[in-house]
Order: sequence, then C-alpha cells, then structure tokens
Amino acid sequence: MSESLQLLRSIISSIRPIPDADWTEFSLIWKPFKARRKETLTSENDTEKYLYFVTEGVQRVFYLDDQGREATVVFTYAPSFGGVIDSFLLEKPSRYYYETLTPSFFLKASFSELKELMDRKQSIERLIRTGLTESMSGVMERLVEIQCFSSEEKFRKLLSRSPHIMQLVPHKYLANYLGIDPTNFSKLVNKVRI
Repeated sequence: MSESLQLLRSIISSIRPIPDADWTEFSLIWKPFKARRKETLTSENDTEKYLYFVTEGVQRVFYLDDQGREATVVFTYAPSFGGVIDSFLLEKPSRYYYETLTPSFFLKASFSELKELMDRKQSIERLIRTGLTESMSGVMERLVEIQCFSSEEKFRKLLSRSPHIMQLVPHKYLANYLGIDPTNFSKLVNKVRI
C-alpha cells in the first residue's frame, strides 16, 4: 500500500473505522494528484468534482465578493480532506474558490465513485456522515468565535487549536481568516505568547 493510502487509512480509522473489505474498495477510488503553488483547483460557479485528501502542502477555501474582497473560510493541509465540500456533495456550483498556497500533493476521489460506494456500503456512508458532523461542529464553534471573540481571543484560540499554523500559512491569510487587520495581526504575533 502506498504511503499516501496508509495515511488516508489512518485518518479514516480515527474518524470511523471501516471493515477491511470496504477499505479495499474505498482505497481504489483515490487517485494521486499534484498541483503547483497558487493554483486554483475550484473556482466560483464550478461544481466541485473531487474530494481531496491532502498529503502535502497548504491550501485554502475562500470567498471573493463583487468588490474584490476575500474572506478565507478554511485552510487544509496534511493530513486532512479538502475541496469545496458543499458544492461536491450537493452537486451545485461553488460559491467559493479552492487554491493551493504551496506546491501540493493529494489523493482525489470523484463524486460519482464516492456516491456509488456510499449507496452500496453503509460503513462508507457512516464514515462520510461522521466526518461531516465533526466538520459542522467545527464550523459552529468558529461562528461563535467570529461573532463573540475579540481579535486577541480569536488569535489565542487559533494558536491553541493549531499551534503549528503560524509556520504553515502566510500571516496575511491568517489575518484574513480571523477577520483581523494585518497590522493588528502583526502586533498580536509580537504580543501573544503561548
């Protein structure tokens, strides 16, 4: 088994283990894929065709309004799943962009192959449902942070949840993700110690 598939299986087992026979079928739908730095994988109005499993690199999902302002929604990096998930699962045009911030390596699975497995294999459907439920829990927690926390509290929460992110993601994107002015973000970097 390739190193990337071993990593995928490890993450799958941490979410919700599946029987070996189901894993064998599940592993067959994943294909290797690589992308350059600053490559757009999904654009607004495109329907997301793939679920990505990140094995190397950093990516972000962001929204771009009609005035050219960006809002970073989420970062993905190894080992995690990526893509514009709502567009993928609902088979609807995306409202977001998915781009690489660094050269990136993935495994990717097409919607049709994943859906077919989910329809046939209860363990796969439960795995996806559990993963989505955990993701939704994280989104709800983040909404509370955005609406209720001060800039410093948001910064501290990010560092407590993902202390390594300061080395992975350029600070301008982290400031955008937190909704903090880049100058104030720099002040927090110098002020806050965790």
